[in-house]
Amino acid sequence: MNQYDVTVIGSGPGGYVAAIRCAQLGFKTALIEKYPTLGGTCLNVGCIPSKALLDSTEHYHNAHITFKEHGIELNDLAVNMNQMMDRKGGVVKANVDGIAYLMKKNKIDVLAGVGSFIDKNHISIAPTGGGEAQQIETKNVIIATGSKPTVLPFIQQDKQRIITSTEALTIREVPKHMVVIGGGVIGLEMASIYARIGAKVSVVEYTDSLIPTMDLALGKELKRILGKIGIQFYLGHKVTGATRAGDMVTVTATTPKGEELKLEGDYCLVAVGRSPYTAGLNLEAAGVQMEERGRIKVDAHMQTNVPGIYAIGDVVRGAMLAHKAEEEGTFVAETIAGQKPHINYLLIPGVVYTWPEVAGVGYTEEQLKQEGKAYKVGSFPFKASGRARASMDTDGFVKVLADKTTDEILGVHMIGPRIADLIAEAVTAMEFRASAEDVARMSHAHPTYAEAMKEACLAATDNRAIHM
Repeated sequence: MNQYDVTVIGSGPGGYVAAIRCAQLGFKTALIEKYPTLGGTCLNVGCIPSKALLDSTEHYHNAHITFKEHGIELNDLAVNMNQMMDRKGGVVKANVDGIAYLMKKNKIDVLAGVGSFIDKNHISIAPTGGGEAQQIETKNVIIATGSKPTVLPFIQQDKQRIITSTEALTIREVPKHMVVIGGGVIGLEMASIYARIGAKVSVVEYTDSLIPTMDLALGKELKRILGKIGIQFYLGHKVTGATRAGDMVTVTATTPKGEELKLEGDYCLVAVGRSPYTAGLNLEAAGVQMEERGRIKVDAHMQTNVPGIYAIGDVVRGAMLAHKAEEEGTFVAETIAGQKPHINYLLIPGVVYTWPEVAGVGYTEEQLKQEGKAYKVGSFPFKASGRARASMDTDGFVKVLADKTTDEILGVHMIGPRIADLIAEAVTAMEFRASAEDVARMSHAHPTYAEAMKEACLAATDNRAIHM
């Protein structure tokens, strides 16, 4: 029986990062994965393929809408869905092959199959295609099995016309009308992909705001901008059903006034979030305790109630983000090694990869109001940015929230061009507890999108914005 210092179950961003860090720290490490490729949801059917399609469709949208104003004239512009999907597949393959290489480089044993506990120190790995299971002995286990799309019990998803995000990444035609249930990150990214290439898209959201977990100003602005590419929104609507007849789907919902709404389309995407995936782990055999919503209960060190068994990423509390799982993977590896790592969950940014992009870190304005904290606001619109004007990306803004007394930055919320990258400046500043004036006094290259961060900090510092 093979023996390991650490065994990681699940090869998504949390799992493979944990395995690499364990190997770097000198632990004999195994990584168990039931699917034929590494990388988990993120690399195979989530973050990476969705960004590939978002990028492709944004190119098409610009060619169709803005190229003429740039002085670029095209004839016979068309979408080749097969090529678009094939390119996406190539991007995915390059990434998952890269993870396989990293496993070999770090001398990590990759064990193919479904891992399940025999007891706290012994794991059975059953080959996915059938056959005799192998057993291993391990001192420590890191559970990183991720999540799966949440299902609505009153909707039968056939994965052909009533689909999840997984199937939405494989459609090889432009839908006539896609109805999206859910106005969160996944729903809006998928809505953007298909609206850009000519599909009619309707988004039905239960709350009265898009991306409701983020600062409300971001959802309001994003609704306005996405409305310009034709996406229709039905906020405050409670979905009551979705039924298929042939190639058509009828979605029913209750309006805020209690009336019935019917939407007919050829696709219905159910994007109401994700749920922890722990099926088949046989956690009971190891004595691991669970908590609400199917999550694994862990302490401040990501350790379960069973010493030596840890859990990270989507199977534990907190935002379901790839980079959050990565941080936790590193955290656990270093904890096992006796180090004292640290994670500040308040400073893990959230990002929406629509165009314009959306991101936020720290406290939202609503949270500061609820907690009664005295704060000040500095905001700067991209329509006042020279770089944004040059690229025709003038929608959106940067909003900085700072402590009214100390000027320490408490939250930064952005919507605009290249925000997914720009948010890192806010995270860096807040990690070092910078004040708004600190950032305002830093030189930012001109012309850049990042100047909007400087200007917002100037606005928060005695209303000193220069270009507004």
